[in-house]
Amino acid sequence: MGFKLGMLKLEKALANNGPITRSRGLATAPGVSTAPSASTPSSAFPVDSVPVPVISVPTSGPRTTPAKDATATKPVAETIKRKGTLPLIGQLPFEQQLRYLGMLAGLMLLLTVLVVVVGNRDSRIVGDYQISSAQLQYHSQRVAKAADGATRGNQAAFAQLQESRAKFSSNLNALVNGGDLTGGAVPPAGGDAQNVLTDIQKRWALADKQAAILVAAKPDLINLGKNVSAISSGSSQLVEISDELVGLLLQAGGSTSQLLAAEKLASMAQRMGRGASELLAGETDNPEVTFLLGKDVNGYRDTLKALDEGSDMMRIAAVREAEAKAKLDQLKLQFQKFAASADNILQNIQKLTAARQASVGLFNGSEPLQEDLDKLEKVFSGGSSVAWTWAALLVGLFTLSLLGLIAFVVVADARRRSTEVEEENKRNQEAILRLLNEMGDLADGDLTVRAKVTEDITGAIADSMNYTIEELRSLVTGVNFASTQVAERTQEARQVSVGLLAAAERQSKEIQSTSAKLLEVSRSINNVSENANETAKVAGRSLTAAQKGQEAVQNSISGMNEIREHIQETSNLIKLLGESSQEICEIVELISDITEQTNVLALNAAIQAASAGEAGRGFSVVAEEVQRLAERSAEATKQIGAIVKTIQSDTQDAVSAMERSTQGVVEGAKLSDAAGQALSEIGDVSRQLADLIESISRQAQLQASATNQVADNMQGILEITKQTTNGTQQTAASIQNLAEVAKTLKSSVSGFRL
Repeated sequence: MGFKLGMLKLEKALANNGPITRSRGLATAPGVSTAPSASTPSSAFPVDSVPVPVISVPTSGPRTTPAKDATATKPVAETIKRKGTLPLIGQLPFEQQLRYLGMLAGLMLLLTVLVVVVGNRDSRIVGDYQISSAQLQYHSQRVAKAADGATRGNQAAFAQLQESRAKFSSNLNALVNGGDLTGGAVPPAGGDAQNVLTDIQKRWALADKQAAILVAAKPDLINLGKNVSAISSGSSQLVEISDELVGLLLQAGGSTSQLLAAEKLASMAQRMGRGASELLAGETDNPEVTFLLGKDVNGYRDTLKALDEGSDMMRIAAVREAEAKAKLDQLKLQFQKFAASADNILQNIQKLTAARQASVGLFNGSEPLQEDLDKLEKVFSGGSSVAWTWAALLVGLFTLSLLGLIAFVVVADARRRSTEVEEENKRNQEAILRLLNEMGDLADGDLTVRAKVTEDITGAIADSMNYTIEELRSLVTGVNFASTQVAERTQEARQVSVGLLAAAERQSKEIQSTSAKLLEVSRSINNVSENANETAKVAGRSLTAAQKGQEAVQNSISGMNEIREHIQETSNLIKLLGESSQEICEIVELISDITEQTNVLALNAAIQAASAGEAGRGFSVVAEEVQRLAERSAEATKQIGAIVKTIQSDTQDAVSAMERSTQGVVEGAKLSDAAGQALSEIGDVSRQLADLIESISRQAQLQASATNQVADNMQGILEITKQTTNGTQQTAASIQNLAEVAKTLKSSVSGFRL
């Protein structure tokens, strides 16, 4: 019995003086398995409803109440009390000691937070000073670098100059007078930093004036840079045009002075371009460069004018050749733009000089300013003290010491409470042992026993145990009755399931036979449907052939009618040809008469010429020629007449043949018409036959589809029958298992005494 096994384990734990613990509702000792028996329900002994304290018992003696040893616990409690005593407040109650120590620890925590906050504030201010010092160094170098770019007319350099100038002044003012920096508001820097800042202010005042000069000259310097760029690009164009002018002058045979003047223009253009670049790129002003630029501009203008208009003083003749003149005009137009830029540079040369002097002053002053900024950074780096850090550490250590004292007091109180709990556990242990002695027979399955209810901690447990025994007794009685009923009902269900299983097997066999026959009928109908489809296709092809034959006959009839019409038209044309040949014969006869008369006239003319003697000899020759012509015309007329007669004879034969052909075409058309009617009747019959066959095919397909559907339904019914058979088998097996479970259940409760 599971309950009995639990009781034995609990007794063994008590005999070994081990603490009693709870596992799955039973009181057990450490190291002892508490798995309940398979035959005992988990709810048969609900000890979980009552808390069981941890106890310990002596190692010897029977299962009786042990004697209480009060002298063994008193020295331990006194020892713990002595160890938990503190100076000054050790005699106070635990809660009051803890309150005093907590208040002191709270004050030290507040002091620690105050030290950390003030130290962090000072550290942030020093950090802001250092960041501001680094920014001052960066912007001072940036101002010097941007000043050089500004003198070259670089717009980006002016933007950098103005930005760094404003930020340098802002940061310097914040360090001297206090203000907002990157981390927030800061007070004025004092001590050694103030002296260094004074020197920096003096140097920055001079540098700021020089930067202001550059900013004021911004429009002129930017315009100057543009003019220099225009001269640099324009000089290359002037050189290119001048070289082309030299080539044209060589081709046109220009004078040596003209060639030298054109080459001089190219060399001066190159020199002016280099001079402008040197003027802007140089770090210092070179008066010679300015002088040469102005001189070259004037010399270029005079030489260009001499080539255009001629100059006796320069011994240069004016250019007259058209292409060279056009190229010279192009050079003049390009030089006008170039000269405007050069004049603008020469007019603003003083402003460039002043700006360059300011840039040089900024550059020269950047080194001393940088040295002072380095000193400032060293002052800020060395000014950060660790005093606040040490103060925070000391206050934190004192706070930790107070927390350690609090922990010591808590541990001492916990030991005192543990001693009190141990004594209480011993008293509870005695009551539990009494309850276990009374419940000994219950472990053997005797449900008639009752526990004695007392005022101890086990009184509620004993009352609960009595109630549990009554409920367990009713439960065992119900289980016996239910297991008997389940056994009887499972026997009846087994008989019913066997009958259902046999009927399901017979039904499955009959469905399989019916499905096989339906499949054969379906295959036969499918064959009929396929044959009907083939027949319908053949009938369709026959109908198509009949329709094509009918169309061919109709085409033949149409063709014959067209042939008959063409023959009639040709016959008419041939008749017209015969009539025309008759007219030709008449004309030929007329020509023959004319020829005879001409021959007679030629003979008379020859006779007259012969009688005239020498005077008519020339006319005699003409008369002979006319006579020969008349003879040839008579022969030609005879040949034409023979040809015309032949044509008339052939025309008559052709007309006769045409009439016979027309008659044959008419007869052929009649025969073709009869054949077309026959083919039309064949087509009607083939169409009706095709419709009937197609209807038969559709009906056969419908029958085949219906048969297939019935076969599929039979297959579904067969599957359902198989599932029913399997379910019946599983039900029979479940009923058998249920009967076995009922037997097991009845045997499991047979050991209880009711």
